[in-house]
Amino acid sequence: MLTYTIRRLLLAIPTLLFISFIIFLIVKLSPSDPTAGLPLTIPPEVREQIRESLGVNQPVFVQYFRWLQLMVWNEPLHLIESWTGWQVGPEGPRIISYQTRSPVMELIMQRMPQTLWVVGISYIVGILIALPIGIISAYRQYSWFDQIGTFISMLGFSVPTFFTGVLFIVIFAVNLGWFPSVYDTTHVVTDWDSFVVQLKQIIMPVMVLGLFNASQISRFMRASMLDNLNQDYVRTARAKGLTEKVVVLVHVLRNSLIPVVTVIALNVPAVFGGAIITEQVFKVNGIGQLLIIAIQSGDVPTVQTVSFIFAVLIVLFNLIADVLYGVLDPRIRYD
Repeated sequence: MLTYTIRRLLLAIPTLLFISFIIFLIVKLSPSDPTAGLPLTIPPEVREQIRESLGVNQPVFVQYFRWLQLMVWNEPLHLIESWTGWQVGPEGPRIISYQTRSPVMELIMQRMPQTLWVVGISYIVGILIALPIGIISAYRQYSWFDQIGTFISMLGFSVPTFFTGVLFIVIFAVNLGWFPSVYDTTHVVTDWDSFVVQLKQIIMPVMVLGLFNASQISRFMRASMLDNLNQDYVRTARAKGLTEKVVVLVHVLRNSLIPVVTVIALNVPAVFGGAIITEQVFKVNGIGQLLIIAIQSGDVPTVQTVSFIFAVLIVLFNLIADVLYGVLDPRIRYD
């Protein structure tokens, strides 16, 4: 397992390099100007000097290798220094946002807690809802519980999150007035009352993302459980006199979780992508909203950096899913 993990990590390096170049090239080919947001009174020669200072007029390959160096070396060093306070190297240039003229990684780290708070809780809630529903639906196939679960799952997976979010706002915020329609990212939890306020404002975005995630995971869980319930080892376990609870929750569940782990692991980057729309609907000041604003304003460095972070997440969770295979199924060996 260790050899396989090291081999996959080494293989991830050229994969990420290729992905980074494609992302850089596609975003760079889009029409954008770092001086577009500046006042019109600025002379053209000054605008040209700004472009020169940002390296926009350099060849594409020169710009790419400069951005790659900042992304994989300078920015991690700055993050280590900011987290630990240790000086690990000389101060170097950083990836600067065209719009705010601030380091892009600082903008991302400022908004990361809000995204992780909403996305993390929604994914945990979705998994906790999906697994029991999938298990019970498979064990009681074609029952009323299975029929209702199938209907809700198909509905939750088919309806886009932006529509579900607006629907939740209309019902629970406008008509019933139970929850706020806008997520206040400046709110600080200091006592019980402030915790209740935080809980109320996070319920709707969490439920929107959680419903979407639970709908997909529960379908995979049900299909995997049905496939294993009909296997010979299940009949053998029952013939040995094992209780139905042990057969289902120990033998069948463990084997059924193997394909579901893939869905759970690979869906993590997709959840971040879905959060882009949800953050816009509920005005969550997270990474998704940062990416949308950067795209609208032509902020090329921010779009490139956020997109590359999503690519790293996809490669990383692919590796995590493969490693978990060997943990869940002793028959799987990579070495």
